[in-house]
Amino acid sequence: MATLPNPLPRLAADPSGRALGLELPLPQGRLIDTTDEGPWHEPLLWYADEPAAPGAWAAVEPARRTAGLLPVLLDVGGGQGGPEGWELAPGEMSYPGDHDAEEVLAESWDAYATTEDDDWPGLTEAPARAQAPDPDTLAADTADALVKDPSRLKDPRLALVPARRSADIPAAIGWTGPANHENDVARLCAVLRSWEDRFGIRVVALTFDQLVLSVAAPPTTEAEAEAVADEHFAFCPDNIRQGTADGTLPSYARALLNAPIWSFWWD
Repeated sequence: MATLPNPLPRLAADPSGRALGLELPLPQGRLIDTTDEGPWHEPLLWYADEPAAPGAWAAVEPARRTAGLLPVLLDVGGGQGGPEGWELAPGEMSYPGDHDAEEVLAESWDAYATTEDDDWPGLTEAPARAQAPDPDTLAADTADALVKDPSRLKDPRLALVPARRSADIPAAIGWTGPANHENDVARLCAVLRSWEDRFGIRVVALTFDQLVLSVAAPPTTEAEAEAVADEHFAFCPDNIRQGTADGTLPSYARALLNAPIWSFWWD
């Protein structure tokens, strides 16, 4: 995929992060270049050796502005451990900007929808956002809430990823969590870019196979929620078929009303 100049090697010379414009020093951490095909030619990410604490996300916010390093929480408490064991495959990923979000969703809808489902309904319009919180502020607040809740993430670690925008983080590190649904996660990142623009999402956390987003402008009416549910089904069918009691879109849509967090899991 297309890449920007990578500032992560600067952390090898200055692990504190001062060279990245951080006022508070980074905790001890490590640079990761481990991929499913051997070492990558440059670090893919940095992540901390110690569990994340409330305020950790906000403390590294200057790195986004000064160095293009974006924060994300990585849960290393699963059976696969940390990202060294996640089968990262950056060489197999394209560039999110080369894909059209609606085309990606329409193709998936056609592949996974049953005969009882309607034709692909198209992208829903962005809801009114006059009172919506700032997406980056909400992302920091959501990260703080997640690190306080062990039922959501077992062992979250703060990470920094070189990426153009939050939606690109999975492709930037070559994340293969949705491999049973989509081998090129950049196609899903194109959808995340669209959700950034319409709903103010940010990629807040990744596990081996789960993606957690903060949502600044979630649906506030039943009609909006039903339209968003259609997009979620095309993005991650397992969320609906295995994530709801009855496996139906109406049931899933009700849970989306005013929900500030969207989570996706691929079997």
